[in-house]
Parts: sequence; C-alpha cells; structure tokens
Amino acid sequence: MSLAPPSDPAYDIEFFWDPVCPFAWITSRWVKKVADQTDYSIDWRFISLRLLNKDKDYATEFPEGYEQGHTAGLHMLRVAAAVRQDLGRGPLGAIVTAYGESYWDLPRGSGMRHRRSTHDHVVEVLDIAGVSADYADALEDESWDALLDDETELALSRTGRDVGTPIITFQPPDGVSFFGPVISRVPSDEDAVRLWDAVITLAGFPGFSEMKRSMREIPQLRIIGGITDEIVEEDWTGGHRAGHLPGDGA
Repeated sequence: MSLAPPSDPAYDIEFFWDPVCPFAWITSRWVKKVADQTDYSIDWRFISLRLLNKDKDYATEFPEGYEQGHTAGLHMLRVAAAVRQDLGRGPLGAIVTAYGESYWDLPRGSGMRHRRSTHDHVVEVLDIAGVSADYADALEDESWDALLDDETELALSRTGRDVGTPIITFQPPDGVSFFGPVISRVPSDEDAVRLWDAVITLAGFPGFSEMKRSMREIPQLRIIGGITDEIVEEDWTGGHRAGHLPGDGA
C-alpha cells in the first residue's frame, strides 16, 4: 500500500515539485500565474530527483555536483512532508515560494549553492512561510524517504519513467498528466494562460506522447547569472548544459 496520500478533490492541479530543479521553479511560477488568473487551485506535491535516481551512479552518469544538489532537494522535501503531515496541504504553496525566492532569486555569487537546504537555510524558509522552525529537524530524518519514494512513483505512474521534474496533473487523479513543460523563463501574465491552454490541449490529445528539443537557453534565474531580454540558445546534452550544474557560481 502506497504511503503517498490520495488526490484531494479540492485541488484542480497537482504539481510534483523538487526544490533544486531550476525548471521546476520556473514552471511553478508560470502555473501560479495561471492559478491567479483562473479558478484553479494547486496542490504542491513531492517528487525527489535523488530518489528517482537512487540506482544510478552519479560519478559517471551526471555532471559534477548533481548528487549534492539532488540530496539537498531530498532534505527539503523531508521537511515539507513533515509539515504536510501535521498541518495539511495548505502551507505548501508558501514553502515552495519561500524556498525558491531564497535560492533561485538570489544573485550569482551569493554562496547559496553550498548553503541550500542546510538547517539555517530551512529555518529561514519556514519562517518566511509562517511555519514553525521546529520542522527543520526533519532534514536528516530518513524515515520520510519511503513516503517521498512512493509519491515520486505515483507521479511516474501517470507519465512513464523516462521523465524528470516537474510533473503536473490537471484534474487529478485521472486527468491529463505530463512532464514539464520545460521552459527557460517565466511567461508574462498575458502569455501564461495562453501557454497553459496550449499545453493542456496538446497533452490531452489522444495518442500524444512527446514533443522535445535539446536546444534552449539557460534558465533565466538571478542565481545563474540574471535575466536577459535576448534569448541565446545552447545545446543541452542528455538534459545537462555542457556538463554544468544549474547554479554554478552561486
């Protein structure tokens, strides 16, 4: 029996989130814009890149630094899981926002790459989100990993395994689910709902499986180097940008 909680009919969108994925953060800001302009509500759920890749050899299959980053994400997800168990799903949106703004929105050179998901950092996130700092004690508590693993498997059961983060379900649990979309910058308010409608239409088309390209710009985030008006596309090999971890220099 899965430890992952069932879908709550009060929510229109389930967003499976790993806090250290830059594309999950950017996509989450887009989905929040959609929710702000519609009647949709978001249930922020968990998918762990560290648990997803638990059987892989990080030394040979990932660029340097990815294991550290994925582990930092797992640590924060343990805290989020503890909060959800005690306080329900309500505080999760504020936690997602607080973590993202305290990491991705900081300038390059801030040192946050090595500070992310440390006890001090998580206490700050919880304080901003209005949640007791006592939940930071769950950072090293491996007893949460079984639940996080089950919730990761739940997300993958809806899309297939050859995906990453984020995973979105619209009208859960039986509505359309998909990985992504992987976008490098947050759309404008005007474009947010138009993009959502296009994605839902495409994902809901019977028989549709995949549309993909490896050429894209680096994530437009302050911690990676700032946000530019001009789009400069680069080749992402195997999903990784030229062997560099997003957040280099942070």
